[in-house]
Amino acid sequence: METDLNALHINGNDLTLEAVREVAQIEVQETNEPRPVLLSADAREAVDRARAVVDEIVASDKVAYAITTGVGKLSEVRIAGDQIRELQVNLVRSHAVGVGEALSAAETRAMMLLRANSLAKGYSGVRAIVIDTLCEMLNRGVTPFVPSQGSVGASGDLAPLAHLALALIGEGECIDATGARIPSADALRRAQIKPLVLEAKESISLINGTQGMLAVGTLALLAAETLVDSADVLGGLCCDALKGTDAAFDERIHNARPHAGQMKTAANLRKMLEGSQIRESHRACGRVQDAYSLRCIPQVHGAVRDTLAHCREVFEIEANSAVDNPLVFITDKKNFEGDVISGGNFHGQPLAFALDFLGIALSSLAGISERRIERLVNPALSEGLPPFLAQGAGLNSGFMMPQVTAAALVSENKVLAHPASVDSITTSGNKEDYVSMGMTAAIKLKRIVENARNVLAIEAMAVAQAIDFLAPLTTSKRGQAAHAAIRSVCPTMEKDRIMYKDFARIAELIASGKVADVIR
Repeated sequence: METDLNALHINGNDLTLEAVREVAQIEVQETNEPRPVLLSADAREAVDRARAVVDEIVASDKVAYAITTGVGKLSEVRIAGDQIRELQVNLVRSHAVGVGEALSAAETRAMMLLRANSLAKGYSGVRAIVIDTLCEMLNRGVTPFVPSQGSVGASGDLAPLAHLALALIGEGECIDATGARIPSADALRRAQIKPLVLEAKESISLINGTQGMLAVGTLALLAAETLVDSADVLGGLCCDALKGTDAAFDERIHNARPHAGQMKTAANLRKMLEGSQIRESHRACGRVQDAYSLRCIPQVHGAVRDTLAHCREVFEIEANSAVDNPLVFITDKKNFEGDVISGGNFHGQPLAFALDFLGIALSSLAGISERRIERLVNPALSEGLPPFLAQGAGLNSGFMMPQVTAAALVSENKVLAHPASVDSITTSGNKEDYVSMGMTAAIKLKRIVENARNVLAIEAMAVAQAIDFLAPLTTSKRGQAAHAAIRSVCPTMEKDRIMYKDFARIAELIASGKVADVIR
């Protein structure tokens, strides 16, 4: 495997979010096999140097937090000799207190990779075999069972990461290929991986960090980037179907307020309407401006884009950061000397803010989509389209109820978008007296992403129906491509039928990027 050219060589410094997705989501690989992960040679040297400092502290019985002392409120308790190994096991066991629904296999795999990459920076003082074992678990499909609840986001995601660490030592549970929970010892044995015996500092380095919230947030962000591109496609189609004007997308308007996201969405909308027969059919109608849900798509979608760009920057920095405590800084490579300094890089506040911001932005993306759905189905607003997009309205209800579903999802998002990061609760005997709630922000973000995707799926089905009613006039080439993609999984609704399976198929189509690809 060491010679595998496809392998991801981690060093703690240049891991991309796309690489996280490649490793986390096995199903995206053509071979349905995970991309191999290996510790790079240079990183291995840095890891070994930091480990030598820890070994010297243990050998000389110096006082160093979490190496020869307890942790948290118990940091004044000295630990020495054989107790050091016992402390490692006790810390992992005592911190594995998660409850609730498990993280998905992809989220857990992302967390494993991110934890390994952080340790690979060489500031944590673990042995290289700890990182190697994490990599081998990824490479051989060993996925720990990690409950999603129990983290307050400082000292990092202790409970989720402790469940991950349990699997490394052959305790706790893992999820097999069928989704069943099996003892970790059995999972490691099947994969021919030897359980770790943790040495000084290694347990705190495994459980102390932000990789739980970062893993969930990274996969949510990547999904959100597809959603905003898809929303531009659907917004352009809606503008055409509702016989809107493209004047509001004039490049000069957006150059006068040059937010990057706004300019990008405006350019996408110009592409979506370019060459549309529908647009040309009403160019002389005299209407100079449309409702905000059409006219202000660049400003709203664009602001979402800028939010996603900010969150991506935060996540990329965090993915390549040392976030446990204490950290080891080399001062003399030859004599294995260094400073072990306690700090607070485990605190999830930077991520918590970004996760909350992302949830707010996606709630707005879904919100403006629902307003476009309303305009498509409301006969007072839909520019001559049949009431509720129904053939034989009255006998058929058409899209009356899908708009209600979209409204329900949008209103649920308003509740979920309340920021978790403004809260804190004291833990660990008042030692950890201000926490981030970043994992809470991440978990509710998952629901917001799902809700937003389903709202866009309803918009997609509705706007495809509206475009059908405007035949023989055609939309633009890109609009036709988007319409064809929707129709590939959802036929025209000739009369009332059960629609929930249509929504699910279109949501899957959107998640795959096939709608977004129209303007990518």
